[in-house]
Amino acid sequence: MATPARSTRSPANLSRRGFLGLSLGAGMLLALEACGGTSTGVGTSGGTIKWAWQLPTTWDPVTSSAGSDVQMLALVYDPITALDRQGNAVPWLAESWAYDKSGTKVTFTLRPGLKFSDGSPLDAAAVVKSIERGRTQDGSLIAPQMTTIKRVSASGARDVVVELSEIDYQYPLLFAGKTGMVVNPAAFQDDVDSLATQPAGSGPFAVTAYTQNDHATMKKNTNFFAADEIKVSAFELYPQADPATVVASVQSGQYNVARLAGAQVQQAEDAGLDVQVIESMYVNCLDVHAGMEPFKDPAVVEALKYAIDREKIKKVANFGVGDVNYQPFPPGYVGYNPDLADLYAYDPEKARTLLSDAGVTLPVPAVLTNSGLADAAVEQIQSQLNEVGFDATIETIPSTQHTQLVYIEHSRALTYDGFAGRESPVQAFQVLFGAEGLMNPDRASNPKLVAQLKKVKETPTDADEYPALLQEATKIAVTTFPNTFLYLAPAIVARNNVSDLPGLPSLMRFEGVSAS
Repeated sequence: MATPARSTRSPANLSRRGFLGLSLGAGMLLALEACGGTSTGVGTSGGTIKWAWQLPTTWDPVTSSAGSDVQMLALVYDPITALDRQGNAVPWLAESWAYDKSGTKVTFTLRPGLKFSDGSPLDAAAVVKSIERGRTQDGSLIAPQMTTIKRVSASGARDVVVELSEIDYQYPLLFAGKTGMVVNPAAFQDDVDSLATQPAGSGPFAVTAYTQNDHATMKKNTNFFAADEIKVSAFELYPQADPATVVASVQSGQYNVARLAGAQVQQAEDAGLDVQVIESMYVNCLDVHAGMEPFKDPAVVEALKYAIDREKIKKVANFGVGDVNYQPFPPGYVGYNPDLADLYAYDPEKARTLLSDAGVTLPVPAVLTNSGLADAAVEQIQSQLNEVGFDATIETIPSTQHTQLVYIEHSRALTYDGFAGRESPVQAFQVLFGAEGLMNPDRASNPKLVAQLKKVKETPTDADEYPALLQEATKIAVTTFPNTFLYLAPAIVARNNVSDLPGLPSLMRFEGVSAS
């Protein structure tokens, strides 16, 4: 039986972000440790969370090819550090860390008595092996994040010493995500390929069965260092539910937590489900390949940015939930530059003028690629582009081929997608704007941005000048790269007999969450 709906905000009220700005003190995630999460009294222990969200591209954090995989991988792996609600690095496996005076060596001290889910010790030696594998394995997609590591070693059982080739104060942030997830060496030394389907970590759950493209079942990992905060005994993970049936599926108990689109909020509330909006770092965007026509001409790229009515796209794609944004970071985050708040505000006349002054032959042909998950938004963008002088056509490709065609083969000029954010802002810049960045379709770089990011890395994250340096990097990137950011999209979930989820912007976590 569904519990009475307690979240009664209408979709119209869900557009004002509170990201980080609501909060929140620099408290550690494991305020969880102290308060047991945000339970609303649904059950006390036992039960199963059945989460319809997404399956990872792989269970191996080293070869994971989607930023959003971090959500699922965090069910079974622990990172070295974590992020609080303000985006600061806080303890997780490491209870503390310290840089030397030069800024080129950082020592992470692990909590005592850590274990992997199979009961084997998770000590400094294991962490060193896990980091080394991420740096050196063929096909590693996290290796580019660790190019400044010169050497990593264990000092005793609990200290992991990371020596750097240059000053880089981003590592405590970087190690809060996939890059810092510790994999049991026993698994990758025996059969590294097995990690794709059989994760071996120390996180809150351990996978007991996995059917690719269908579901995963898990049990509570009693060796998890904060196991007392895990209130359920089992977890089931499923792909995102069909929008047409998601409310009925949650109401029937097929799932008890599921992702909603904005259009389903009212239906879910009418059905008596709990609806929760969780701020996130996810921003919808258009990925633009400036090495392909018609976007080789910077004027055409600029016209594209002014041609989009983002408010209308947000309404069409997400029923008005979220906020228009022109940069990769949300308001309140340290990298958000307020000077860019309305940089490319909708101005179709200016877009027409830019195309006319550029001397291009009108209409400008452009193919807009879509993975089939946002047909209405893509059709709206097509219409808006055509109104200012483009001749946009839509190409729909299977979501299973999306990463390969767009980000590996770099074969598409204009793509509707989203950026899930990264734990380190410098890492986010590398992914979006770096010469090897996965979401930088033409892999172009900008020496001015590279120089600015060097200043950022050489500055401690708690230094007074750090925000200004980072925000200048944001300005350089947004004004010189073709990426076209559209709107911020918080996560919306429907719950049935499951207590509130902790509202962490970078990651869904389930400490303190109960189910009945």
